[in-house]
Amino acid sequence: MTNNRQLKAAAIGYIERLVIPSDPLQPLWNRENFIFRKTAKWNYIDSCMIRSVLMLHELTGDERLVDYAKRFTSAYVTENGEIPTIRPEDFNLDNIAGGRNLLWLYRLTGEEKFLSAAHMLYSEQLLHQPRLKCGSYWHKAIYPNQLWLDGAYMALPFLADYGIFTGDESLIEDALHQADNIRKIMQDKATGLYYHGYDETRSLIWADKKTGLSANFWLRSMGWLCAGLVELYELTDDAPVGEMLCDLLSSLAKYQQPSGMLLQLPALAHIPENYPETSGTLLFSYASLKACRLGLCDDTLKTAGMSALSAAGDFITMNPDGFPVLRNVCLMGGLGGGQNRDGSAGYYLSEKIVENDAKGIAPFLMAYTEMLRSENAQILDV
Repeated sequence: MTNNRQLKAAAIGYIERLVIPSDPLQPLWNRENFIFRKTAKWNYIDSCMIRSVLMLHELTGDERLVDYAKRFTSAYVTENGEIPTIRPEDFNLDNIAGGRNLLWLYRLTGEEKFLSAAHMLYSEQLLHQPRLKCGSYWHKAIYPNQLWLDGAYMALPFLADYGIFTGDESLIEDALHQADNIRKIMQDKATGLYYHGYDETRSLIWADKKTGLSANFWLRSMGWLCAGLVELYELTDDAPVGEMLCDLLSSLAKYQQPSGMLLQLPALAHIPENYPETSGTLLFSYASLKACRLGLCDDTLKTAGMSALSAAGDFITMNPDGFPVLRNVCLMGGLGGGQNRDGSAGYYLSEKIVENDAKGIAPFLMAYTEMLRSENAQILDV
């Protein structure tokens, strides 16, 4: 099992060798951009990475981290607070993930462009975001009438944070209501786990004709839900959200492997092709450690969170030059679309597995920061 010294070496390696040297328009951690030769644009992958950098800055006070976050974000936000590489009419909840970074940077720097961009994300997109009958946001315009777990992290903490910032309590209540919809609609009562998606029309290739739910419990989607709920609770201190979170964390902990890892499909350990997946395991670790620090859960979940972090650390190889490499990151996962992703076990196990993608690195840094906070220590000397 990876020890704290090794985790520290990996965290420092990522900051020194991957984050600070990265060109904001070609970040080293965005494997999708490299693999599919995408043009750089505002996206949730980079937003998660910058959020982890800001968390480390808050703990360590290393000004290089906030300076980098400013420089990175400013490459996508104009001086007028516009984000030219997104279209609000796409109603893509993934684009909202960076909204909290914008508010964070405004609070740190007072630079109006960050606040203007946050206002734009709300007023030009979320204010008009199409909704299901239950009141929850569509995941994207190209995925109409669909609720995905991923959106719990991408949009709900920003909606609540924006409500706090503007003093609009209705936005906070909206975020809490949407979280409750996820619990009512998408939780499997027998296992306590959550299905990845819900189709209100019950007509799509991946949706059960009676329930509208997808067929499987995908680890990273539940990881996004864990992270979204713990951040929503931190903002609102809402007891039902806290109960929902602790129930999910406790349910997931039952599926940890002896090593502490969680599988790509946690409930299907009998499938030979199933594998320990690092990004979802680290999101679970982050949420567990943070929930315990906030006084929500007992030491059992703290132990589970630390076990997950240590086990995921075993998938980090330190190159001789100090460059860390995190393995076993599922590159992407979704439902329907042009690829006709059917939500089957075979589908989730067919998605590409990559190294050093931010969807794994950012949760690692977030979980590591929570470990430091739980120990009341600053052992990241950067």
